[in-house]
Amino acid sequence: MSELNGLSDLASFEGRSALTQKDTAARRRALKGLTARIENGGPRRTVSELLAVVMTLSARTRRMAAEPVVIDLDVFAPNGRRAVHLRLPGA
Repeated sequence: MSELNGLSDLASFEGRSALTQKDTAARRRALKGLTARIENGGPRRTVSELLAVVMTLSARTRRMAAEPVVIDLDVFAPNGRRAVHLRLPGA
């Protein structure tokens, strides 16, 4: 997407959030609900759970940044014919 398309999309953007309503009471209710969800914060996590999440994301990032692997596989039967036929989707 070019920057020009992004700017034209942004120019025609219409906010649908309850926070953009003209009615003050509706905006106040939406804001109160938002702050209540933030204050509750969800379940508490232990240090080991947070560390597991960080390690998982790190491993995923490392795998995505790695070069694709190329495997050259030659397997022959005793009679000299190929012993393995490998079919991969998209190949």
